[in-house]
Amino acid sequence: MHDASLAPSALEARCGSRVALGAALRASRADTLATFACYEQALPRLQVPMRAELNPPLWELGHVGWFQDYWIARNPQRSRGAAADPDIARLEPSRPGADALYDSSRVAHGHRWALALPCAQDTRGDLERQLEATLSLLQASGDSDDDLYFFRLALLHEDMHHEAALYMARSLGIAIDDPRWQPQVLPDPPARLRLGPRRWRLGVGNADGFVFDNEREGLEVDVHAFEIDAQVVRWSEYLPFVEAGGYAQPRWWSDEGDRWRLAQGAARPFRVRRTSSGWEQAIADEWRALDLRAAACHLTRHEAEAWCRWAGRRLPSEAEWERAALEDGERFRWGDVWEWTSSPFAPFPGFQPHPYRDYSAPWFDGRPVLKGACCFTQPRMRHPKYRNFFPATRNDVLAGFRSCAP
Repeated sequence: MHDASLAPSALEARCGSRVALGAALRASRADTLATFACYEQALPRLQVPMRAELNPPLWELGHVGWFQDYWIARNPQRSRGAAADPDIARLEPSRPGADALYDSSRVAHGHRWALALPCAQDTRGDLERQLEATLSLLQASGDSDDDLYFFRLALLHEDMHHEAALYMARSLGIAIDDPRWQPQVLPDPPARLRLGPRRWRLGVGNADGFVFDNEREGLEVDVHAFEIDAQVVRWSEYLPFVEAGGYAQPRWWSDEGDRWRLAQGAARPFRVRRTSSGWEQAIADEWRALDLRAAACHLTRHEAEAWCRWAGRRLPSEAEWERAALEDGERFRWGDVWEWTSSPFAPFPGFQPHPYRDYSAPWFDGRPVLKGACCFTQPRMRHPKYRNFFPATRNDVLAGFRSCAP
């Protein structure tokens, strides 16, 4: 499972020692608080509109601490790892009534704006105490994968929420200046990669270390010979489709994509516009010249599929993407944007939900798999076996695509 070419932090997050895990938990919390401070500066009252892709910033901050407390300090079966009973009675929360505030399984999204949440200072205090309790329990923990399972889960859960906070900041026009979270320009497209036929195993089977439940078990598939782009499509390759009137021509769109296009009145990509001086993109709260060398992003899968039809290409399957990343890692550039695939997010045979039941199982609804990572993704989260999943209509996340020969 764990390819030697992975970043050390990605290996440590899933397989590292208690010492490395403790350092990662501290680093993750520091990033959570630094990004929250940007929200405080930009939004003195910390109020955001009620939209499906947003959460109240104070709720987000409290939730990551609550999650860590719920699955570690309050969990009598934390040493059982993925075999723990998710419904076991918990110890009392460090903040009385916290479950009624922060349990995302029970607090409906639309209700989060009406909650009487603790203030920012008190919430930061809660998180400081929760983290110190977590680190104390980690120091006293055993070293087995079961012993460390919930510590690793809490780390990666916080990293996911930090990425979501960066998405939300961009949606709200909040500037995040940390150079780690800025997009990179891409070179001219290298030669496409050609791979021969091979049997490929999706998922990770019974590998050691931390594994998300939707990666476990796996599935063997026959992958036919294919040709795939060595990097994702840039704006310089995508915008000719827009300039050719691609958004006004139903022949390039699937039936579902055409319904989306008409319902949205889409005439160009989200956050992009054409002016007399050229193409511009909305970044934070201003329009800036669009660097055509950057990865095309904020695209729905419908837009990715439409471009592929126009260009005589297609999206890769999950197996094709994963195989290219692992077999040709030196030439296969990934991590600039999340990448749409043609594969549905579905359980592998023998799937068993892990204790955090809401992570995967509720989303096996036909939405597609995305692979890779984006510039907002913590390096710890960047793993070629990781399966991300968003509805095909999402365009607030940094998603783009690469293509295959038909």
